[in-house]
Amino acid sequence: MHPNPAFRTDDRALMENMLAQIGFGMIFATTPDGPRVAHVPLLSTGDGAVQFHLARGNALTRHVAGGTALAVVNGPDAYVSPRWYGAEPAAMARQVPTWNYVALEVEGPVRRMEEEGLLALLDALSAREEARLPAPAWTMDKLEPAARHGLLAGIVGFELEVRAWRPTLKLSQNKSEAQRQGVIEGLEAHGAPAMATMMRGLA
Repeated sequence: MHPNPAFRTDDRALMENMLAQIGFGMIFATTPDGPRVAHVPLLSTGDGAVQFHLARGNALTRHVAGGTALAVVNGPDAYVSPRWYGAEPAAMARQVPTWNYVALEVEGPVRRMEEEGLLALLDALSAREEARLPAPAWTMDKLEPAARHGLLAGIVGFELEVRAWRPTLKLSQNKSEAQRQGVIEGLEAHGAPAMATMMRGLA
């Protein structure tokens, strides 16, 4: 989380939307072998929890339940050149490069899910992603029983109870409107349209 309060938000709906739209992130936790990270699809329950699953052989699987973990979701990011601020030469000499980015950290205790909860998680994840594709959607009931059994034998479901939401939306809010417009135009011209779109949406 960035220390500048200009880059933070308390908008819970926005944070939930980040989880839903990005849908993939990292789980960090400490194990007896040191800190470990897993890259996983994430699903918000909408009532203060985030669910995920790990391969049974993952380094975190044996240790994450009963402890505290950190889930991180990364949105668009882009380099910002001082040249885009359009300042006079004297003012330009006081500007430095930076990086705009969007990220969300959520932290809390983790519990292991029963098989019924894991199945519901898998159904919800596939439904969320299949809805973004042309019909007909793939559904879990298309799996043969043996394939379903094998799938469930190889993964473990977990639920993180979110005790802290820590978002960062670093979108040049500390710059003037003219400077922000220059950054937007620079991003659009140099291959970072997603970040430019987010900056326009903040205006």
